[in-house]
Amino acid sequence: MNVLVTVASRHGATAEIGSAVADVLRADGHVVDEVAPDEVADVDRYDVVVLGSAVYTAHWIPAARDLAARLAPQLRQRHVWVFSSGLATQPAARANSPHELLALMRDVGAIGHRAFAGRLLRSELAFAERAIIAGARAKEGDHRDFDAVRAWGAEIAEHLRAAAPRAVAI
Repeated sequence: MNVLVTVASRHGATAEIGSAVADVLRADGHVVDEVAPDEVADVDRYDVVVLGSAVYTAHWIPAARDLAARLAPQLRQRHVWVFSSGLATQPAARANSPHELLALMRDVGAIGHRAFAGRLLRSELAFAERAIIAGARAKEGDHRDFDAVRAWGAEIAEHLRAAAPRAVAI
C-alpha cells in the first residue's frame, strides 16, 4: 500500500518517531513517503496515513491540526493512525493529552492513537518553552522508547496485511 507519514515536530524528536514507524512499514513492503504537514496538499495517492504531532501546552502543533481539518473528508476514506509525543517523562499526564484529540480522531476516522514519551533538551527551547517546562518539572533527556514505536509500527503493518484498501471517493 502507499503510505503517508506526516508529522508536526518543532525540534525534530517527534519527526524521528514518525521516521521509525515509516521504516517499519517500508520493511513490510509498503511504499512510504514522509512529508511535513504543511507540504501535504492532498492524500489522493495514499491508502494509509500516519499523522503525528508533538504536544505543547496540551495541544497538537497547528500544522498537524490544520492538515486534519483541511483533509478530513479524504482522510475518512483511508486507513489513518495518529500519534502524539509529549513531555519527556510524563506521556500520560494531562499536559500531554491533547484537548482536540478525540474530536480530531473522530473527524479523520482514525483507527487508533498512541502516545509516546519524547525528548526534552532545554538548549533547543525558546525562553517561553523553557518557562512552561520548568513549571511542569519535566526531566531533561531523551525518553523516547523506540522499541515501543517500532512495535506500534508493526501493529499497523499487521492490520494492513489483513485489510483491503478503503474505497476512495472520487
